[in-house]
Amino acid sequence: MESALTDFIRSSPWLMRVLGAVRDTSLPDAWVGAGVLRDLVWGERYGPGFRPDHVRDVDVAFFDPNDLSRANDDRATEHLATRLPGVPWEAKNQAAVHTWYPQKFGGDPVEPFTGIRDALGTWPETATAVAVRLTDNVRISVCAPLGLEDLLNGVWRRNPRRISVEQSLARLARHDPRMRWPQVTVVPPA
Repeated sequence: MESALTDFIRSSPWLMRVLGAVRDTSLPDAWVGAGVLRDLVWGERYGPGFRPDHVRDVDVAFFDPNDLSRANDDRATEHLATRLPGVPWEAKNQAAVHTWYPQKFGGDPVEPFTGIRDALGTWPETATAVAVRLTDNVRISVCAPLGLEDLLNGVWRRNPRRISVEQSLARLARHDPRMRWPQVTVVPPA
C-alpha cells in the first residue's frame, strides 16, 4: 500500500517540492501529513483531480522536546514560508501539543507524545493520520500508525483516540467530504 501512496506523491511536482523544502529546513523529525495527503489521493481517485491551490494548509509535524514554546511553531512556519513561499504552511511541534491542546479544543489534559508516530495516532480521522517525508532525493518514508487503508480506499472515519463525536461531526460538516469527493464513504461518528 505504501507504494500506491508514494506513486501519488511522486506524480505531484508541487508536493515533491513541499517535501524537499521540509527536508531542507532540518526541523527535527519533520513530516508532512494530514489533509494535504488526503486531498492528493482523494482528489485523484474520487474527485476532479488534485489542485494545490485548493489546499487549506500543509501540516508539518515535527518533534522537538527541547523547545515547547508556541514561538517554536511560529519560527518553523516562517522558515518554511521563506524557503518555499506561497504554500499555506502550518508547522506544529508534536512534543508540545500537551501544553496547549485542552485550552484550544477542550477536554481533559493530554499526555505528552513520545514521538511522531504516537502523535499521528491521535489525528482526527483515520485517513489523515498519515505523514510522509523525503529522506533523500529518491526515498519517501511513510508513517501511518492507523494504516493506509482508509486513505487509499476513500473512507472518512473518526479516530476515537482523541476527538469526541461532537468534534468529529463539526469537522465532517466543515470539510463536507461527500461534496468534495462524491465517491468517498463517510462512516458516521459514533
